[in-house]
Amino acid sequence: MYLLDSNICIDFMRGELPYAYDMMRNSSPKLFKIPAIVEGELRLGIEKSKQPEKARWLVDEFTLPFEVVPFDSKCAHTYARIRGELEMTGKKIGPNDLIIAATALANNAVLVTNNVDEFKRVPGLSLECWYEMEWDG
Repeated sequence: MYLLDSNICIDFMRGELPYAYDMMRNSSPKLFKIPAIVEGELRLGIEKSKQPEKARWLVDEFTLPFEVVPFDSKCAHTYARIRGELEMTGKKIGPNDLIIAATALANNAVLVTNNVDEFKRVPGLSLECWYEMEWDG
């Protein structure tokens, strides 16, 4: 399973990730999911948009095929463990990124992000950066 970070979703909606388009088109849609906090970040973009109707349509259309993964009790336990480890080592990450990382780890998912420098601080988190992938389209 792949969990999509906000930057992947936003750039995909902008048409800036041809590799992501091919990857998703040629794979089972059930492989790709969105953490609940990422849906929240996308919907925050609607609230801040100068064209909220257009932004709402775009986000709704983009998120429609994806299951939204909730932040449940298993994620909460993982969050506490990760945050404790990172604080003890002085390698903190942003609060939303911490929730995204906990959701990915708790669900044994690969996190697809362009924010590798932030997320690589999280022990055991599997990452892919589709910005670095070759596109042969």
